[in-house]
Amino acid sequence: MEQSTPAPSAVVADDERLMRDQLIGRLKEAWPELVIVAEAANGHEAVAAVQAHEPDIAFLDISMPGMDGIEAARALAGRVHVVFVTAYDQHAVTAFEQGAIDYVLKPADPARLAITCQRLRERMTRPADPMDDLLAKLSQRLGGGGAAKGREYLRWVQASVGPNIRMIPTSDVLFFRAEDKYTRVQTPAFEALIRKPIKELIDELDPDEFWQIHRSTVVRVDAVREVSRNLRGNQVVHLKGSPETLEVSRTFTHRFRQM
Repeated sequence: MEQSTPAPSAVVADDERLMRDQLIGRLKEAWPELVIVAEAANGHEAVAAVQAHEPDIAFLDISMPGMDGIEAARALAGRVHVVFVTAYDQHAVTAFEQGAIDYVLKPADPARLAITCQRLRERMTRPADPMDDLLAKLSQRLGGGGAAKGREYLRWVQASVGPNIRMIPTSDVLFFRAEDKYTRVQTPAFEALIRKPIKELIDELDPDEFWQIHRSTVVRVDAVREVSRNLRGNQVVHLKGSPETLEVSRTFTHRFRQM
């Protein structure tokens, strides 16, 4: 009597629950036999989940608090097949394609994810590949000790618009502003809310594309139409595609030296 082959299994790690849910949903469509044995919100949880459940695959978001996906992959080298999940492409994609490790760009595209699943099916017929050298290269390419010019910045944000979730390219954003427990994302067509603090956003946004002009406000440089002064003598930013104005605090007046 033939023994049945165990179903393939995976751990999914992403600090954004909606992204985890979306990826898991699309994995079920692309690979119905795959069993998700655990979810994790950071690298430490991912490592613990792999140690506890011994899955075949770990889908690891690169940007997670505490221990990121690359650090988690190092800790799990040789124990599991790794697929990186990332919001960035360009240099990152090139780096991923250097070896056996695959990647998924967020939000996960069903057709691309199907290719990933097929590669994993084929790869699971052999032991997980050593990753130390490739991961060291990835760390340099993605900001873990390499040249600053190799760093990739946030390309889109996931935000709440009423009861819905919108994927908003950063190129569409006029400004970000801290409001209570949320950060407002303003585009020419609508506004939305995200939970990520301004301080964290500043670290993830391209400094050539976005300028902080107040402790609570970050503006996209290309969205600035002009800068004037109000009756108090403070600089005020006028935006393209929006009647709203943004006041510049004294700390950031050097942004507009001509004024």
